[in-house]
Amino acid sequence: MQEIERKFLVLNTDFKEQAFASRRITQGFLNTDPERTVRVRVKGNEGFITVKGIGNKSGTTRFEWEKQITVKEAKALLELCETEIIDKTRYEVKAGNHIFEVDEFHGENEGLFVAEVELSKEDETIVSPDWLGEEVTGDSKYYNAQLSKKPYSKWNGSK
Repeated sequence: MQEIERKFLVLNTDFKEQAFASRRITQGFLNTDPERTVRVRVKGNEGFITVKGIGNKSGTTRFEWEKQITVKEAKALLELCETEIIDKTRYEVKAGNHIFEVDEFHGENEGLFVAEVELSKEDETIVSPDWLGEEVTGDSKYYNAQLSKKPYSKWNGSK
């Protein structure tokens, strides 16, 4: 029950041509405490509830527990969320032996594109596609829980 991932900004939308799948995601947070974030998500025709723990020093590894629930349950829980709802489209793009999940944010986070890649170990080598930009692993302002409280559109000098 451990997630190991790296997170990057995205330089351009070239990834869309390389994507083999995409779907809309709506998510909110029942708790945004970094030590025990509780997320509710509707992804396509599926609902999920996820608990994430605090990350390690680099922000690469943290506890993650996820359970599938019905869309009806997820939508009901979204009504209870403490923060703004995140709306995004997730694209899946293969690069080398990995699949990058690239999120194109909508609404208050419009203009922000973040790519994540899950790893089996922290020092795993990845192939960096041309559209991959600055690494922001461990930078909490790019965590969805934080984006729900302080959206990208409210940042001063947003990238």
